[in-house]
Amino acid sequence: MTTIIDFEAGEANLDWLGLTEALEAGHRLPKAEISDSLLYRGEDTLLQRQAWIDGLGIGVKSATIFAGNPARGEPLIHGAVTLFDDRFGKLEALVDFHLVTKWKTAGDSLLAARKLARPDSRKILIVGAGTVGRNLHAAYQALFPDAEFTVWNRTAANAELMAQEIDGLKVARDLEAAVGAADIVTSATMSTEPTLRGDWFRPGQHIDLIGAYRPDMREADDAALRRSRIFVDSFDTTIEHIGELKTPIEQGVIARGDVIADYYDPAAFKRRSEDEITLFKNGGGAHLDLMTSRFILDRWRA
Repeated sequence: MTTIIDFEAGEANLDWLGLTEALEAGHRLPKAEISDSLLYRGEDTLLQRQAWIDGLGIGVKSATIFAGNPARGEPLIHGAVTLFDDRFGKLEALVDFHLVTKWKTAGDSLLAARKLARPDSRKILIVGAGTVGRNLHAAYQALFPDAEFTVWNRTAANAELMAQEIDGLKVARDLEAAVGAADIVTSATMSTEPTLRGDWFRPGQHIDLIGAYRPDMREADDAALRRSRIFVDSFDTTIEHIGELKTPIEQGVIARGDVIADYYDPAAFKRRSEDEITLFKNGGGAHLDLMTSRFILDRWRA
């Protein structure tokens, strides 16, 4: 019988640090086979991302993006994640799309922070006051329970609203000053032009970039890349696909070899000194959706 896991029931079983351990374990298995496919009907899109990991099974994440939905009172995106078992290829579960996306995205960044951020980090800046920004607060708070959190948003009213919803969250007015004061900067914006300037960074910081997902998008400028040791969740889903790295590599700002490691190289994926600036590009990827979905299903069964 196929298990169906909806958002609220599935989330009740989850914790952020447990997810990072599951993601780390998933990267000790053979490297994932991944692919994406897109179908279009006018402005409407069907996106499918699939991954197969030997020992973990098969995951297919399907999303429908219908541009006219908001005007009709419907969410822009609907979807589901389909899980198949590794031994027989049997359908095991259907998991809520938004549940997987929430935990995968923030959990991906949290795993990087466990490896790259200084353990004594106490000031965390969230750039972007959307849904992802709220999820990042929950994730980072699990790892840094004593941290002071600040949010900056281009539209200040949205940052104020987020601060009203989250106890203790402060609003930053000056982005440059807020970046300079932070130990960790986690950014989830839809910016196509860099918002974060490397000249604002200081030694010892960890920079977490999430928002850019297309070739024409960037959240950090060239100086940010030059000043940092750069890491990614997956070479396959970031280097040639996302403007954050694709553009500066093509323009000779940095070299491909300046991107030090992804999660499949745990020996290299670490901070070397207290003073270096680490920069992580969160690219997502179907293999992370599969690992997250398997974690959700395992917790559901337990």
